[in-house]
Amino acid sequence: MIQTMCWLCLPPPELADPDRSDPRGQTDLSRRAFMHSARWGAGLSLSALIASHAHGQVDVGQSSNMRKLIPVETLETSARQQYRQTLSDANGKGALAPDDYPQLQRLRAIANRLIPFTAQWNPDSRKWKWEVNLIGSNQLNAWCMPGGKIAFYTGILDQLKLTDDEVAMIMGHEMAHALREHARERMAKSKATGMGLSVASQLLGLGQLGDVAANMGTQLLTLKYGRDDETEADLVGLEIAARAGFKPEASVQLWKKMLSATGGGKGQPSFLSTHPSGNNRIQELEANLPKVANLYAQAIQSN
Repeated sequence: MIQTMCWLCLPPPELADPDRSDPRGQTDLSRRAFMHSARWGAGLSLSALIASHAHGQVDVGQSSNMRKLIPVETLETSARQQYRQTLSDANGKGALAPDDYPQLQRLRAIANRLIPFTAQWNPDSRKWKWEVNLIGSNQLNAWCMPGGKIAFYTGILDQLKLTDDEVAMIMGHEMAHALREHARERMAKSKATGMGLSVASQLLGLGQLGDVAANMGTQLLTLKYGRDDETEADLVGLEIAARAGFKPEASVQLWKKMLSATGGGKGQPSFLSTHPSGNNRIQELEANLPKVANLYAQAIQSN
């Protein structure tokens, strides 16, 4: 089975138990009957029309042409269907935040600042109907599906006590996976290899793997990205957040919190085994902080 989530992107967690109490004394999502629709897009759709035309300051290279074997329209349609199902399942368990929930409003406000700077990494994102939703769960998790469908879990916000700058680094990272089409690329590579097909044979007439994308929607929630994908998402997310006026140093602080939460790397979740270690990740981010420092300074001056 192909797996697709990054360090934050775990398989669908067990959603919040209705009897779970919040140790911090805050209103517990699972105690509320979240029966409101969480569909959202009007505000973000407008801001998504604005794009930055500046050249990227971080160096992540070119995207693989292999991804073109999977029709983007088919994959995004599958992602939308899986996203709706995930929200429906959460809603059925009383774990989907309503539109007026403060933490959800906070997430959407941060997304509104990030989205104008996504199109330079993927011009097609101007057409995406971005959505952000919040699900009640103790797990440290967040993800962004192809087409801009984002979900955060309350565990990552509450357990790590994230600042807005740190949330922006996570969100930018997850957006980067979608912008750089990592899921599309990994699906294409996996299925082409599994079918014994070379890239050349696909391009020479065997057609696109449209049926693959159409039938793999459920795997979008379990797809595990590789080390290169994770590093790329770290750097692209760092730049997007810096352009939006979020402190670049928060990316380093975020990973220090992650290391602390996982016992300094001991006993960490298994999904981290295929990704850059916390210390290596911190070093890579620190090396790239000077590249985005001016972007952050410009953003602060313009506000």
